This record gives sequence, C-alpha cells and structure tokens, in this order.
Amino acid sequence: MKRRNFFKRTMAGSALLSGAAGMTASSPALAQGQRKDVLIRESGKYDILLKGGHVIDPANNINSKNMDVAVSDGKISAVGRNIPSKDAKKAIDVSGLYVTPGFIDLHVHVMFNLKGFVGRSIIADDHSFTGGCTTMVDAGTAGALSFEQFKKNEIDNSRVRILAFVNIAAPGMTEAEQDPRTYDIQKAVATAQSYPDIIVGFKVAHYWTTKPYDSLHTPWANVDAVEEAGRKAGLPVMFDWFPRPASEGYPMRSYRELILEKSRPGDIYTHHYARHIPVIGEDGKVNPDVFKAQKRGFIFDTGHGAGSFVWRNVIPAIEQGFISDTISTDLHGKNTNGPVINMIHVMSKYVASGVPLERVIEMSTIKPARVINHPELGNLSAGASADIAVFDQLKGDFEYTDTSGAKERGNKKLMNMMTLSGGKVEFDPYGLSVPYWKDIPKGEDYWVNQSGQFF
Repeated sequence: MKRRNFFKRTMAGSALLSGAAGMTASSPALAQGQRKDVLIRESGKYDILLKGGHVIDPANNINSKNMDVAVSDGKISAVGRNIPSKDAKKAIDVSGLYVTPGFIDLHVHVMFNLKGFVGRSIIADDHSFTGGCTTMVDAGTAGALSFEQFKKNEIDNSRVRILAFVNIAAPGMTEAEQDPRTYDIQKAVATAQSYPDIIVGFKVAHYWTTKPYDSLHTPWANVDAVEEAGRKAGLPVMFDWFPRPASEGYPMRSYRELILEKSRPGDIYTHHYARHIPVIGEDGKVNPDVFKAQKRGFIFDTGHGAGSFVWRNVIPAIEQGFISDTISTDLHGKNTNGPVINMIHVMSKYVASGVPLERVIEMSTIKPARVINHPELGNLSAGASADIAVFDQLKGDFEYTDTSGAKERGNKKLMNMMTLSGGKVEFDPYGLSVPYWKDIPKGEDYWVNQSGQFF
C-alpha cells in the first residue's frame, strides 16, 4: 500500500472510531495537530513551561484560559499569562487542555505482602500517574505493627507520594479488625507521632457486620477505640462502617449516631454512596442527617471501590445537593479494570453527573489536602511541589458503570494527557513533552545504534 493511501485510510478509521466513542473536536486525537511542538533549549531559568492551558487552581481562586505554569527545581515558579518561552529549557504547548494541581486520592490500598490481608493491593506507581494522581493516601492497610514494613517496602520506594491512615487493629487490615483485643490505641498513637509527615490519621473497617454481638464484640468497639486514638494524637479518623439494627440486647448501631454523635468535625466517612448506607430514603429524599453532619464539619468521601458507588444513591443525592466533600477511588486489585480504573475516571463520573468541573477539581486537590492537614499539597502556589495534571475534557456520549451492575449516561469525560510529579514528567503517552522524531538533531544520542552493528 502506498504511504499516501495508508494515511488516508488510517485517518478515516480514526475518525470513525472517534465518533463511536463519542469524541468531538475537543478530543486530544483531533486537537493534538493544532498544538505547537515542544521547544527545547540548553538553558533557561525555568526547567519546564506549560504554555496556554486552562488553569484551574481552586486553592488560589484561579479558573482562567490561556495561562502558563513555570516549573523550576521541582517547584512551581510562576503562574500567569505570556511567560516567554525563551525563558524555559522546555516549553510545552498545552493549549486546549486543562492544567490543575495533581490529584490527591484519599483512599487506596498500596501495601503489598501484608500477611493475612483481606484484599489485594495495587502497585502505586502503576495506577497513580495514569489518572493524574500525584498523592495517594493508603486507607488503613497497615496497622501499628506492620507500618514499618509498609514504609520500608512501598512508601520509601515509590515515585508517587504515599501518605497513610493507620488501622486501629495493630496487625492491619486482616481478620484482626474483628478482634477488639488488637485495637492498640497507645501503639497507634505512638506510630503516628513517630511519622507525622506520613501518617495523616487512623482507620477502622469491616467490623462485625452480621455476627451476633457478645461481651467482646460490642456495637461500637472499633469506633470508640479509633476515636480515642484520634483525640490523643489530634488526628482525624476514617470510617468504613456498617449500620445494624438492635440485637442480642444491644441497641441499634445507627448511621445518625456515627455521623452526628460518635464522630468529631474533620472525621471522614468513606463509601457514603454505598448500597448499605441510608443516604436516600424510601421517599427518594436525601437523609437530612447528612446535611447536618456536613454543616458540623464531618467529611463525606467517595471511596468508590468495587461495591460502594451506586447510581440509585449518587444521582438523587447530587440532584438534591448532597455531594461528596472529597473524591477517592478505593483502588485495590479487584477494581482497576472497572468500575474504578483510576482517579480521573471516578472524577469523570461526577462531571458526567452534573457537578461543575471546578468543584470536581477542588474535591480532588485542595479539599483532601486540607482534610489530611497537608495544605502545602493540592495547589499551584509559587514554591509548592510541581505536582500537575494536564487533561482534556471530551464531549460526546459516554456511559459509566456503578458497583452494583447498573450504568448512567453522560456527555462529558475527562482524559488525562500528562502528569508531573515534583516537576518530573511521569506520564505522557501522547508526547506533549517530547519532539517529533525527525526534528531531533542527528548528533543527538537518539540516533546512536547502541549495539554498533550495521548491515
């Protein structure tokens, strides 16, 4: 086949595929050819300059088109208009794309080789940058007894930033969660105080959802223990929790009591759109208790996961004004191929549900940063770590699945194009940051045959 005919056929095929996927002229496949190639210089006061993007930085009240972001020594140097390309060693055209702080995923599981772990973790670097995520917060996989192992093996050896909630069960997220005798408050507090830059709070999960209560397994054993740890350490706690009716002479374990009485402002409930959570009443109305809880500063986190995001709760709640405070994935080894996939895919579900993009970005950047008391993250302020997501918003017809076998339709989809972490490009499958191969000077290393063999 002649080269000209090949290009005609492949371009036509691409257009057909794009139409089937719901893509329009806003898609990266069509817009890429309209952008300028990267400009590379040997010297410049900025290492990287992102030119002409639509910057959304809720922390600094920025939502403007045609903005530039300059990066030096792994930090944000400047955000503004018309920063000269000649001042950068590498100037990257991001016109037509959104530029935001890197996303913070408040709920993941990234600790490997925890003996007895009730789930299956993911490799953090493999599932973070692809979705624009530059900070992952492990939600209680490790407990006080296993945290050192987690830090040594995963936290210290990952390119993506990993923070952590420590499980109140000292061994971690194992069957120990069912045994209140493993809830070592003092050890949990001591571990958190030993690693204040990494540990952001405490976590409880999966406790005694169906078995009969007894003198050891009382209704609020894990909640009372984790709250005591939180108070002593001055840190928030995250609940993965199951309401239960009164039984065996014990009173009802109610959602109302958890979010309005047992918890403190700043504490977090993850999985709040799950099927077992009383978010929507039989009359189709939002439970008024959740609005009261939000008003007192209680945090509702998505925690999508493999079983905690159902459209029959999500859509009525959003339509009536009950929207998550923070977006998170609950990524683990059983949901990366769907329905979660990655952070930006979960964010797309909110955009497709009618939540404004700027709010979705806030829910994924500065809001979680403040929830975990790390306000230095989630923003593009001068001097902040250059954690940046560059993405497109596609318009068309898209469908999104929930965790209970249903789907919803939407007309928008976010597509990550490039991720920078600490000023380093970690994800760039479309080559925004690299030159066209024919434009690379012949003297460059690119052209060297490393084997030295020719025919």
